[in-house]
Amino acid sequence: MADLLAAVAQIAAEAGQMALARWRTDFRRWEKEAGSPVCEVDLDVDRMLNARLSALLPDAGWLSEEAADAPDRLRHDRIWVVDPIDGTRDYIRGREGWAVSVALVENGRPLLAVLDAPARRERWSAAAGRGAWRNGVRLAAGDRTELAGARVPADVLPRADRDFVAVAKPNSIALRIAMVAADEADLVATLRWGHEWDIAAAVLIGAEAGAGVSDALGQALTFNKPDPQAFGVLVTAPGMHAAAVARLAERGAALVSVRG
Repeated sequence: MADLLAAVAQIAAEAGQMALARWRTDFRRWEKEAGSPVCEVDLDVDRMLNARLSALLPDAGWLSEEAADAPDRLRHDRIWVVDPIDGTRDYIRGREGWAVSVALVENGRPLLAVLDAPARRERWSAAAGRGAWRNGVRLAAGDRTELAGARVPADVLPRADRDFVAVAKPNSIALRIAMVAADEADLVATLRWGHEWDIAAAVLIGAEAGAGVSDALGQALTFNKPDPQAFGVLVTAPGMHAAAVARLAERGAALVSVRG
């Protein structure tokens, strides 16, 4: 496991440097759909990761934000779940809140994870049952138990959550989750349908740091599903996870019923 994680970290670091070399330069960018930016660097990094990771584990399937979903991935016990640049909006705007996100999922559960955030000089990694690390330092989520005063990466807090404390918010959801693992935030929550590639690596980092991890309704997250989505993500300091689930329950249930 250690050798495999080291190899994945090296590949992710090379992908990070590839993206960093073109950051704050002129490159093509467009929207896949309203509010969903992409750029040519996303696609170049995705191709590089596909080639290198597939060579590392030829028997693993592939699921990426920037590649067409191939149904045959469901036949694989192990699958790479990748976002070549998580936080593309920050990348395009020349901000630092982006990262290369790579997870290896086995039988629906993340087995190892790497986030490489070269603009922030941060390398995060985790392996199931073996802890989580940033730049060689082992991570531990915080010990807050009360919702009031909880640190939340946010630009603006909703009226119902004004008892939280807003802290700096990178565009990358993976980096926001990692902040909980590093005790730089106490709670990260989304109340929308999101894709597996956004969170697969980060939730393992959070869990291995001791954080409470679930979907927005408090249910366990699984990966490599036929429809690779989950209703939100909730990552918190472990002592406040149940209270956070309770606070979000009514809002989450209403949003799920709208989609249904």
